[in-house]
Amino acid sequence: MGQYKIEAATGQHIGDRDEQQDRVALFAAPRAPGYMMAVLADGRGAGSGGAMAAEQVIRTARQVFEQFSPLTDQVDEMLSSIALEAHTMINLARITSGERPLSTLVALVLTPEGSAHWAHVGNSRLYRFSGPNPAFRTVDHSYREKLIAEGKLRPDDPGGAKLARLLVNTLGGGNEHMSITSGRHDGLQAGDSFLLCSDGLSNYFADAELGAALAARSPREASEMMIAKARDRSAGKRADNCTLALVRLVTPPPEKKTYQAQGIRRAV
Repeated sequence: MGQYKIEAATGQHIGDRDEQQDRVALFAAPRAPGYMMAVLADGRGAGSGGAMAAEQVIRTARQVFEQFSPLTDQVDEMLSSIALEAHTMINLARITSGERPLSTLVALVLTPEGSAHWAHVGNSRLYRFSGPNPAFRTVDHSYREKLIAEGKLRPDDPGGAKLARLLVNTLGGGNEHMSITSGRHDGLQAGDSFLLCSDGLSNYFADAELGAALAARSPREASEMMIAKARDRSAGKRADNCTLALVRLVTPPPEKKTYQAQGIRRAV
């Protein structure tokens, strides 16, 4: 990745809930030098079920990514495997525990060839920015978005806010027909950035605000600012867990040349 270097950070806040049920992580792949993954899961369920489901997503992502090799595997297939395996394991836990755990998933992989691959299930989002400008974001697997796609609801209809919290596609929950939405962007360059976040963050920001915040700050500073502002804007609303991962591509510093003095023999 000589044309850019990667800066990344994660952030979380429990919000006004009794338990942090979100999970987030950044991984390198031991068998795939130069590849990196960001993954985020928003668990849902009574008791410890939601936290368990989200933890299972992270555990599965780590295990699958550790075995990934670009010599034999495809990134998109690997991301689908993470979702399918986590879905299966969460459903097995549902059977044995008697609880109804659910989780969302959003995962991003950057390759040394300058490509970004992602996959998501549920309403945890991925945003891509070019500088401060929003370039793409995933579409939630919610009842609101389903009605919009079917032409039964206008995007600006205020009545859709409550429907946005009703998910039609998740990991776990006993549903057999879970679906995965994937995407890809090639030609990454310095100035590009990505945000993965749970709805505890995305509910309080316009896309342009997020892009401007990330472009003007380091990932760590941006994550702190975003969480603080989400807390301010959610005051009195019993805010959900708030979790994010930021990945920014920056121009690498110039190489420092080093010189070593060597003795010179002179023939006499």
